[in-house]
Amino acid sequence: MISIRPAVSSDVEVVCSFDLIARQADDRREFIRRAINAGTCYAAMAEQDVIGYGVLNYTFYHQGWIDMLYVAAGRRRLGAGTALLEQMERQCQTPKLFTSTNLSNLPMQALLAKRGYMLSGVIHNLDEGDPEIVYCKRLR
Repeated sequence: MISIRPAVSSDVEVVCSFDLIARQADDRREFIRRAINAGTCYAAMAEQDVIGYGVLNYTFYHQGWIDMLYVAAGRRRLGAGTALLEQMERQCQTPKLFTSTNLSNLPMQALLAKRGYMLSGVIHNLDEGDPEIVYCKRLR
């Protein structure tokens, strides 16, 4: 059973330990720390273990924006991604919620399609050779 709760400061190290980019990049660790301290980060729990996290903010043209959705590699396909999306959809304060993923990230694209997100645009030149696909879901 997956549950979602607001992330707390003691989650920073756990999240950074399973986020492969955070293991190597100071800016990603700082992003996680800031999101948790700002109260914009949610933790996916399997029993007592944090196995994923999501960040919801309003930095994309003042619209709801899922800045990050990440589930630990060994804990994927258990419903944590879906549970995080559902929580952020409920918490979103705008009528539309946006997010993005790389063209190469087929599992995330499938999850977004399953949750009713629609293609909204493409951004080239962020990750060389791997365009960013932007999605939107109308919530109300």
